[in-house]
Amino acid sequence: MSDDLIVNARVTIPAAELEFTASRASGPGGQHVNTSDTRVQLRWNVLASVALGEVQRQRVLAALASRLTTGGDLILACATHRSQRRNRDEVADRLAELVRRALVPPRPRKPTRPTAASRQRRLEGKKHRSDIKRGR
Repeated sequence: MSDDLIVNARVTIPAAELEFTASRASGPGGQHVNTSDTRVQLRWNVLASVALGEVQRQRVLAALASRLTTGGDLILACATHRSQRRNRDEVADRLAELVRRALVPPRPRKPTRPTAASRQRRLEGKKHRSDIKRGR
């Protein structure tokens, strides 16, 4: 239960839905990087998740559409730390933050009206252009 990923007060992703895989990180690091699997990849299937309601799922799918695979998997990787545990924690935090931001409902647009001054400027501009064309 402690490995469940808490996104916010209403959404918790069960640990069973999160698939962590470790591999060798690229880049400099000498003997350490050549022998230890510190890069962590996290895979979470948004479509099959029981953590999200239908409205929440649609929000997440819309917000993260460019990052999802065709099967609905969200894949994140982290190789910034030398420790596999720290990379695992960081990639889980990144997933929680991505989902948290995706779940925020968009603010409704308030229809606005042009100001009286802007309407006046528009009409004056049209009249000016009309006078120019009439004078040709």
